[in-house]
Amino acid sequence: MKREIPATVKDQALIKKRRNQMIRGAVSLFKQKGFHRTTTREIAKASGFSIGTLYEYIRTKEDVLYLVCDSIYDEVSERLNTMELGQGTIASLKIAIDHYFKVMDDMRDEVLIMYQEAKALSNEALPYVLKKELEMVQMFERLIKRCVEHDGLDFSKEHQYLLAQNIFVQGQMWGFRRWALKKTFTIDDYIYLQTDLLLAGMEGYQSQA
Repeated sequence: MKREIPATVKDQALIKKRRNQMIRGAVSLFKQKGFHRTTTREIAKASGFSIGTLYEYIRTKEDVLYLVCDSIYDEVSERLNTMELGQGTIASLKIAIDHYFKVMDDMRDEVLIMYQEAKALSNEALPYVLKKELEMVQMFERLIKRCVEHDGLDFSKEHQYLLAQNIFVQGQMWGFRRWALKKTFTIDDYIYLQTDLLLAGMEGYQSQA
């Protein structure tokens, strides 16, 4: 169940707008100073409003970190859920990987912060964030399963599970290893080569079917 962060403001559109401002402001600060060294007053200033206004939309600094983590998974879910991926083909799986990796590129700062600072989340908030990760992996598991069923591949459930995990991690790797990868690859190069590596085994099963 999604964790609800109380706000004194009732306008849902305004809540979304202000929290998006907080996310952008907090990400730049967390990247520069880290979660623990950043103050809520600094987050408010970076977001473009007063500390009093900040506390109309959150309770604690941890709420902002939670919003950062949650926004990544919401964006991935939204982009993948709007795609036509029901064909159950490897071509459609490649499209899903492309979209997912590009979300990771668009949100690379958020991904970096999540990996660096998610440990600061409370025992209440962390399980929800980890559950969201599993849901993202499961989206790829379902896509892979459709491919297996569509083409009659002899591709075990264990293979499907590990492939989904690998897709998820390799997409995020662009976020936290981009400082090194960008010296050699553009995001399109990275997507092409990683997709080739990730699906080589699966396409091998296809050619034998």
